[in-house]
Amino acid sequence: MFSASKASFRLSRAAITTAAQRMAMSTLNETAKQQPRTPRLRILKRIIYGTALGTISYTGWLMYRNRNPAEQQPFDPSKKTMVLLGTGWGSTTILKNLDTENFNVVVVSPRNYFLFTPLLPSCTVGTIENRSIMEPVRLLMRHKNREVKFYEAECTDIDAEKKELVLERRKSSEGQTEKIIINYDYLVVGVGGTVNTFGTPGVEENACFLKEMGDARKIRRRLIDCVEKASFDHISEAERDRLLHMVVVGGGPTGIEYAGELHDFLEDDLAQWYPGLADRVRITLVEALPNVLPAFDKKLIDYTQSTFSDNKITILTRTMVKEVKDKSFIVQNPDGTRSEIPYGLLVWATGIKSQPVVNKIREQFSAAQTNGRGLLVDEYMRVKGAKDVWALGDCALSGYAPLAQVAAQQGKWLSRNLNKLSKKHAEDPDADMFALIEKSRPFKYSSQGSLAYIGSEKAIADLPFFNRNITAGGIATFWFWKSAYLSELFSLRNSTLVASDWVKRYFFGRDISRE
Repeated sequence: MFSASKASFRLSRAAITTAAQRMAMSTLNETAKQQPRTPRLRILKRIIYGTALGTISYTGWLMYRNRNPAEQQPFDPSKKTMVLLGTGWGSTTILKNLDTENFNVVVVSPRNYFLFTPLLPSCTVGTIENRSIMEPVRLLMRHKNREVKFYEAECTDIDAEKKELVLERRKSSEGQTEKIIINYDYLVVGVGGTVNTFGTPGVEENACFLKEMGDARKIRRRLIDCVEKASFDHISEAERDRLLHMVVVGGGPTGIEYAGELHDFLEDDLAQWYPGLADRVRITLVEALPNVLPAFDKKLIDYTQSTFSDNKITILTRTMVKEVKDKSFIVQNPDGTRSEIPYGLLVWATGIKSQPVVNKIREQFSAAQTNGRGLLVDEYMRVKGAKDVWALGDCALSGYAPLAQVAAQQGKWLSRNLNKLSKKHAEDPDADMFALIEKSRPFKYSSQGSLAYIGSEKAIADLPFFNRNITAGGIATFWFWKSAYLSELFSLRNSTLVASDWVKRYFFGRDISRE
């Protein structure tokens, strides 16, 4: 009996030993099978870590270079002087890409910053802070090889024969001004345009525009004023409804984006902090044409109108504003009748017209400048009838729409060709740069598509793809809109500030305080 138990124990131990050996062999086999995967994971980790380290290092280097510019060469009397009028898309793109080794560059503008206008509607309601889309021009100037001069002044007149510009700058806070005269060898006009009121009475006095940063500040103050006044107990219900009626005139991208931002402000912030008023706020968009966004595809127009309808934004098409009063405006309806509509805030976001200095330049070359809407230019951006004068952007009639991307592409094209010609001019000082530019390829605009934000975290996109366009709308397009604008911002500083503003708004909401 004992021997049988002992034999059974030995068999059990042998079985256990065999099972353990099998498990060990199985573990070794599995380990052997997994061994090739380990180096791949290590390689992937190294790639990820290396990419992250490289990105951080490059970003740090950009930040250091931005804060620590190199020494600049002084003005060289032997070089030609090039004057850039304006700090908009065209002029600032030229300044960014122009090789100042071959020119003495002078910048003249009443503002000392570049403004990223596509995001201006976001500043009116506090989605983005004002300075996040402002790039100081001196940051660009200080990083050029040669010193660049800047005059914060407005060009009021030109003498093309003497190649002189008359500048007017504010001398004191009391509004006193003084005139300065500067000379140029080459002149680039990129002063943009101003808001076109189409001669409508009362617009200048009572409406808010959406063209400059000062306009965004004014809209933000007036918007909060209307809401705060509407919260008073002693006013009538009719007066409360008037104050809470927000009107946008103009159904282009600017008007559409502002209406969308205003709706988000209403839904995300006013509904929380002014619960008794939020439901009474009305938004009306007025457009004289048969539909909004005439430059976009019909599908996107329908999608925008449907989204606005869901967001309770009223669209009045084929409706023309005839007069704007301090508390109401008069419209001509599609049937020809007129009606008066009360409002609290009215934003005028229509077309553009030429600046006064553009009209002065046109007068100098009246024989060739026969269009009152701007400066006629040829395919090389040269002002017709002028000598050594180029024009680009909204002030130039080049056959292209007055868009920011048109002006930016014109600035890149002109700066690239001026850099090439300046080298030839250095070899042959008697060469005529104004005539030599004809040897370059003429400027040709390449559309990068159109984007517009329509509210409720939705955007629309009309993008070229080979010989046709791709249209899209919705939340995914909204994220594409965000990424596209972040990449188009003028500097790493602007991109960082805008991205942080979006994050702050998500966590803390918009600032509803009145400045």
